[in-house]
Amino acid sequence: METKPIRQLTLRGFIIGLLGLIVITSSSMYVALRMGALPWPTVFVTVVSMAVLRRFKGSSLQEINVTHTMMSSGAMVAGGLAFTLPGIWMLNAQAEVSPISILVITLSGALLGTLFTIVARQRYIVEEQLPYPMGQAAYNTLIASTTKGKGAVLLFACMAASALFTIFRDGIPIIPAVLVIFAGTAVVPGVAMWVSPMAAGIGAMIGPVLSLVWLGGAVLGYLLLTPIGIVTGLFADMASADLFRQNLGIGLMVGTGVGILIKTAIQKISQFKQQGTKKAASSNVFAIPAGKTRWIALSVIVGVLVLLTAGSEISFLQAVVTIVGIYLTTQLAAMLTGQTGINPMEIFGILVLLAIQIMWNPSTIAAFSIAGVTAVACGLTGDMMNDLKSGHLVGTKPSSQIVAEGIGGLVGSVVAVIALFVLKDAFGGFGSEMLPAPQARAVTAMVGGLGHIPAFTIGAIVGIVLYVMNVPAATLGLGIYLPIYISTIMGFGALVLLAIKRILGKKRSEQLVDKTSLVASGFLGGEGITGVLLAIIAMFA
Repeated sequence: METKPIRQLTLRGFIIGLLGLIVITSSSMYVALRMGALPWPTVFVTVVSMAVLRRFKGSSLQEINVTHTMMSSGAMVAGGLAFTLPGIWMLNAQAEVSPISILVITLSGALLGTLFTIVARQRYIVEEQLPYPMGQAAYNTLIASTTKGKGAVLLFACMAASALFTIFRDGIPIIPAVLVIFAGTAVVPGVAMWVSPMAAGIGAMIGPVLSLVWLGGAVLGYLLLTPIGIVTGLFADMASADLFRQNLGIGLMVGTGVGILIKTAIQKISQFKQQGTKKAASSNVFAIPAGKTRWIALSVIVGVLVLLTAGSEISFLQAVVTIVGIYLTTQLAAMLTGQTGINPMEIFGILVLLAIQIMWNPSTIAAFSIAGVTAVACGLTGDMMNDLKSGHLVGTKPSSQIVAEGIGGLVGSVVAVIALFVLKDAFGGFGSEMLPAPQARAVTAMVGGLGHIPAFTIGAIVGIVLYVMNVPAATLGLGIYLPIYISTIMGFGALVLLAIKRILGKKRSEQLVDKTSLVASGFLGGEGITGVLLAIIAMFA
């Protein structure tokens, strides 16, 4: 007896996903400009898709998975746009920028992000099996919805507790958002911790190695390099120390990107020697798909090249280098999202811009456009990899998710550009108290070039060496670069889990693994869902 194929990419799922996409993309644009942060919508859209599709006959986990993939796809497109392009108007409030040129930038980023994610999926999800905490949380939420056991009760109880906590922190501000541990001195920076169940859950979920490397980066940057440098006279003051630290962290992340290329090349050369010329020739350093897929990929790249050259101020050669840079940074975004649950898309935009500035002197609008297209591509890659992780665990066809994400990314691009100009007109520009757009301000500061070239160079060299030696250099760099309050909460989550395991002993701690995943998923889901809801309410209010 033949079994019916499981429905995955359906018309009803497409319509539901599209409607949710419009709301999520618009609210994400607002919260990214207003708060300077953007919660992953992964678990929120999973719950929404599940709640709606469960009302229809014959719905499946795979259909829900594909639907929430489409629904979330515009969020990080909006984030990539909000974290970079408003800087144009911060430099010149009267700057005239065509919405069409912004749309060209956004669509190009969405196309490249989708394309290069296909390359990243096999490596980071199938082969390296990176944790992707948000993808795991979405998967656990899906599975819990089909059971009525203790696991489901635990997950949804933690989700409710996290949601309530977030309401009292962000909606009705009774709980502080940041806890100050040490106020700091003229020599030693202050130490604080983000009060976030979601972040603590990520720290526990990605495991002690990555979490403590991340925390180690913060300790190295803030509590060792900074005070030692100031005392010895290497840095004149705290501002100089911060500049060195930030550029060192960026350098480590860039070095990791170069290290990915070097390590891949070494692996391919090794395969060539072991398997012989014929077999090795069938693979390639950049992992470009074979057959018809290769021609589709090349067509997308050529199409984007034409789009950027004809529809923006980016020149042809600048566009070529930008696309190569986006390939590297999307792979880095896929890896960092998998290891840490963090995707610093605006930093990737800055990295590609800096590479361009070494060779050319692009116009102001071209510089922001380069950062923007990169940030959009990297944002979409991070979101897509989370969705593909949950799809891999639940058994969804990657092709169905890629189609849904690709369509959603393009539609989300249109919605994001409209939302950007609507908010600009409604609030009178960016950089104000209502729409501070702090990430775009950081990009604005970097348009002039690197602040500390020696620190960046040291970081890049060390990053290459560490990555080739299998040390998570990008995670270390993230700890050095990001505010210390983010790193401390991630480390706290991992340390709490280690302490509990030590108390329980080896046998009982093995039983804790599944429960840890459920508790962490609940914390991630509760705060993520509430953050998105508060953003939607704030946007309409």
